[in-house]
Amino acid sequence: MTEIVPGDYASTLNRIKGYVHESRYLAQHRVNTELLRLYWRIGATLNERQRDAAWGANVVGKLADDLRAAFPSMSGFSRTNLFYMRRVAEAWPDADQFVQQAAGQIPWTQLTLILDKIDDPGLRDWYAAKSAGNGWSRAVLEHQIRTNLHHRAGAATTNYADALGRADSDLAQEITKDPYALGFLTVDSDISEIELERRLVERIIETLRELGPGFAFVGRQVHFEVNGDDFFIDLLFFHVDQLRYVVIELKAKKFDPRDAGQLGFYVALVEDRLRRPQHQATVGMLLVADKNDSVARYALAGSTQPIAVSRYELSDSVQAALPSEDAVARAVDIGFKEAGD
Repeated sequence: MTEIVPGDYASTLNRIKGYVHESRYLAQHRVNTELLRLYWRIGATLNERQRDAAWGANVVGKLADDLRAAFPSMSGFSRTNLFYMRRVAEAWPDADQFVQQAAGQIPWTQLTLILDKIDDPGLRDWYAAKSAGNGWSRAVLEHQIRTNLHHRAGAATTNYADALGRADSDLAQEITKDPYALGFLTVDSDISEIELERRLVERIIETLRELGPGFAFVGRQVHFEVNGDDFFIDLLFFHVDQLRYVVIELKAKKFDPRDAGQLGFYVALVEDRLRRPQHQATVGMLLVADKNDSVARYALAGSTQPIAVSRYELSDSVQAALPSEDAVARAVDIGFKEAGD
C-alpha cells in the first residue's frame, strides 16, 4: 500500500535541508577558526623560543620535519608555513582578538597572501574584512590588492550628496569606484564603446566582480521608446542590497560635460518607467577613458539626477589604481599653499 505524502512534506524537507546546510557551514567555519588559532599558538611559541634561545632557520626546519612525522595526516606543517605562523603571531599579538577579527575568519592561504602583499596593519585588517564579508576567493583578493581597492572604493566624482538625501548618498557613494580595473578584458586602449560594452557582457562574471557585491545584471542596450523616439541604455544593473537601479554608460574617450546630460536623461527614464515604490533612487555611473576631475564636478553640479563619473583602466596592474594627473596636480598645489602659510 502506497503511503500518502503529507501536504507539508516538501516545505518540511526544505527546512531540514536548510538546517543541514547551516550546520555544515558553521562546522567548516569553526574548523577554520580553530586551525588559525592553532597556527597562532605555534607561531607565538616559535617567537618566544626565538627571543629566549635564538632558534634559527635550521631548528625551524627540523621542527617542521618532526611535526609532519608526528601528524602524517595533517598538512600545513611545512617549514615555510611555520615561518608564516610566526608572522601571524607577530602581526596580531592577541590570540583572542585575532580569531574574533576578520583576519581570523578567512582561509589561511588568503591570510598569508595579505601578509606577503601588505605591510600596513590597518590595511591588512581592511582587506581581511572585505574578503570575509564578500566571500572572495584567493584570486579575487589578490586582484583587489594588486589594483589597490582601498584607494578606488567609493572614490568616484559624484553629485550624490546634492541629488540624494544624506543617508542615501553615503550608501550610493559606497558602490562606486575610481578607476574601474577592466584589465580582465585583455583589449587595446583604442577599443570602441560598443565593443567594450559587448566584452563586458561576455565577461559578465568578472564585470560583476569588479563592480562589487550586490550588483545584478539586468540588460544591455535596454530599449525605451519616448513618443516615437528610440533610446538605448548601454548597461543596466540592479543593486540587490540597496534596492536601486544603476544605469551605466560607457565612453571610450575623455569625459565631456554633454555626457552627463545624456546619462541624466537615462536615469530619469528608469526612474519613471522601472522604479517601484519600494526601490531607492536610481543612480547613474559614467565610465570614461579619462577625465578632468574639475570639469566633471562642474558638469555634475548642473544635474538634478544622481550621477557618478569614473575612469576605467584596461591595464590590470597597480597603475590602474594610481590617482589621475589632475588629482596629483591638485595635491601639489595644496602642498605649495600649505608651505607658504
